[in-house]
Amino acid sequence: MNTFANMIDRAGGVFVLPVAIAIVAFFLIGAPSSWLTLTVAGLSMGLMIFLMASGLSLVFGLMDVLNFGHSAFVSFGAFVAASVLAWLGGWLGADSIILNSLALIAALAAAIVFGAAGGWFFERVIVKPVYKDHLRQILITMGALIVAEQLILATWGGTPVNVPRPHFLEGAIILGGSSLEVYRLFAFVVGALVYAGLYYLLNKTRIGLLIRAGVENREMVEALGFKIDRLFIGVFMLGSALAALGGAMWAGYETLITPALGAEMMVIVFIVVIIGGLGSIQGTLLGAIVVALMQNYVGYLSPKLALASNMILMMAILLWRPYGLAPAVK
Repeated sequence: MNTFANMIDRAGGVFVLPVAIAIVAFFLIGAPSSWLTLTVAGLSMGLMIFLMASGLSLVFGLMDVLNFGHSAFVSFGAFVAASVLAWLGGWLGADSIILNSLALIAALAAAIVFGAAGGWFFERVIVKPVYKDHLRQILITMGALIVAEQLILATWGGTPVNVPRPHFLEGAIILGGSSLEVYRLFAFVVGALVYAGLYYLLNKTRIGLLIRAGVENREMVEALGFKIDRLFIGVFMLGSALAALGGAMWAGYETLITPALGAEMMVIVFIVVIIGGLGSIQGTLLGAIVVALMQNYVGYLSPKLALASNMILMMAILLWRPYGLAPAVK
């Protein structure tokens, strides 16, 4: 294991891991067109998972909150976006790219606003009374997730909901022998822009400096006179809004959603956060891409192992780096 770690460090550190996985998969798959399709799909999927997991990573690292209800915002974001898109169905079906874009922007904005507002309520009412008590956090947030699923059932029913896509995001681009879906490319761009925004916020602004300092050493920041508690609500709202945005993007990716969407994504979101490392946006992005690529490649090469691939990957990485690939805190 030490020899393997030294090889990775000499090659450029943990951030070359997705490249190494892609190279190995290229030789195992053998068909360049299939490999390119799987790689693009994996990257777009990874960035959508990053949207869902990044907020949880920040909340976990800064606030020390085990929020098992985080994926409820994924579900609500998906259903709110689907409702807005259905309401603006005339704009989606129009030949005008402007109307298509306005409908899509309205759906994503509605999901973000709902996620932020829900995050404020969740933090104030549910999470605040159980700070520093991990057992109660797990129990109460799991209960909140169950309640959220029942609210979705009561509001939208148990029948799977179809999610329409804007006209200009339909179809695929043929590159060589590979078919690259336009929506996957769009999801990749959105995820990359959100990552760039988060990176700028955390590394180039005063608020980001305080957040990063709070992740590293909350007590020291408080001793210097800064009230970290005031950042908690903002961070929680941001994390919830990102989860809702990720859910909205995932709804367009799947095109058919059920109330169990959040619970289904909860496991993979926690795996990404654990693999990436607590409190680290870079680690979360890296973990999401690695998980998505591995799932796509394994699903193609050996479908029976697809479900177990994420767990196997997590165990292997934790044996190599017990605190994750790029943790901000240990």
